[in-house]
Amino acid sequence: MRARVARSLRVAMWAVLPGELALVVCLVAGVRIPGGVLLAAEALVVGMLALEAYVMWPLYAARRRAGDTRREAGLAVVRAAVPVALRRLIVHEFRALHSLGLWTVRRRHRVPEVARPFSYTEPQTGIMWAFLFVSVVETVVLALVIPWPLVHAILLVVDVYGIVIILALHAAAVTRPHLVGADGSLRLRYGALFDLRVPADAIASVRVERRFPDGGPVRVDEDGTLDLAVGSQTTVTVELTGPVEFVRPLGRRGSARTLRFHADDPRAVVAALTAPGRAAPPALPTEDAVPPRASLTPEQAAQPRPRPLTPPRVSLTPERTAPSSPPAPPA
Repeated sequence: MRARVARSLRVAMWAVLPGELALVVCLVAGVRIPGGVLLAAEALVVGMLALEAYVMWPLYAARRRAGDTRREAGLAVVRAAVPVALRRLIVHEFRALHSLGLWTVRRRHRVPEVARPFSYTEPQTGIMWAFLFVSVVETVVLALVIPWPLVHAILLVVDVYGIVIILALHAAAVTRPHLVGADGSLRLRYGALFDLRVPADAIASVRVERRFPDGGPVRVDEDGTLDLAVGSQTTVTVELTGPVEFVRPLGRRGSARTLRFHADDPRAVVAALTAPGRAAPPALPTEDAVPPRASLTPEQAAQPRPRPLTPPRVSLTPERTAPSSPPAPPA
C-alpha cells in the first residue's frame, strides 16, 4: 500500500510542482489571479504535503534509528521520494543559470591554469541563436494576439523564462569546455548535462575522425562506444585501455571503451593528448658517463677505454690563427 502511495506521490510532484511554480512567478510579477484558482492550487499543495508526510516519515525514522544524522536521513528520504530524472533536471537548470552568470562576467567554470580548454559550441551556435530569435518573435506575436489579460501574463512569463533558459543552455556550453590536463588526462563536458573524467593512463590512442551519429547528444552503442555529439557530429575518437563509467543526463549509468566527441579544433586536441606521451630523444654518451676502471670487472678493464668524441683538429698555417684558405687557381 505504501509503495502505491509513493508512486502516486511522484505523479503528483510531476503535475503540481510546475503549476505551483507558474503561480508563484505570476504572483511575483504582479498578475491578478482569481481566488478560486489560488484555493485549488493550495489544496493540491496541502494534499501533496500530506502524502509526503505519510510516505517519508517512516523512512526518515528508520534511517535515524539506523544511526544516520538528520542530514543523511533527509537526503535518503528525498532520494526515495523524488524521481532521479526530476532531481537531475532541477540540478541541470540551476547549473545552467549559474553558467549564464559566469558567461555575463566572461568567466569559465573550473578551468585550472595548467589545463588546456577546447571549445565545442561552433556547430550549435547558429541553431541556438535561431531558437532565440524564434522565441522572441513568438513572445511578441502572442502578446499582440491574446486578448485575455491572465492568459497573456502567464504566457509572457513562460516565454521570457524560455528565452532565459535558451541563453543559459548556450552559456553552459561556452563556460564549460573540454579540458586536457598537464598529465594528459581528459575531461569531457557538454554544458551542465554531462561530465566525464578520463585519466591519462586509460587513454590508448587518439585520432581525428569526423562522424555523424544518429540520436541525441549523448548516445551509447551496444559495442561500448559513447557518442557525445554537437550538431549531430563528432570529430575526435579516443580509444581506451578499459571501460570507464559515466552518468547520463537523466541519471542512468553506463560504460564505454571508445569515446567520440566534437571539438572545434580537433587537431589541437589530438596534439595535446599525445604530447605527454612523446618520448625524449636519447642523449649522446659523454666522458662523464663512462664508469671508472676501479668499478669494472677484470675482463672489462682489459678492454681499451673509449675515447670521447672530439671535433677533428683543423691545421693552421704559421702565419695565421685561422684555417688556411685553398690556393687560388692559376691565371
